Amino acid sequence: QVQLVDSGGGLVQAGGSLRLSCAASGRTFGRYTAGWFRQTPGKEREFVAVISWSGTTYYADSVKGRFTISRDNAKNTVSLQMNSLKAEDTAVYYCAASERYGITPTRVSSFEYWGQGTQVTVSS
Repeated sequence: QVQLVDSGGGLVQAGGSLRLSCAASGRTFGRYTAGWFRQTPGKEREFVAVISWSGTTYYADSVKGRFTISRDNAKNTVSLQMNSLKAEDTAVYYCAASERYGITPTRVSSFEYWGQGTQVTVSS
């Protein structure tokens, strides 16, 4: 079992950058699939990016080419570098992790562990 703590959110102008971090407890975190999701009021939580234990990444079309997910298994952290931010990127961002195999990584239901969320606001 792991606990996740998200950080790094804030207010940024359109075109700017932010870097989100997720710190995980648990010595086996390196074996987990980790991802980032986001949610705005009144909408369902949506997939942003995912990284496997081996470093394979996958992105939502809306962030491809602008966001980069990475992990440091030695430090038990997962990061999301967000560049060229747009107003529509405004949301609460959540880190997620799963120890299951063969999951569909774009689904909220695939992940057992969640961070508390960090607010990202992009002003236009």
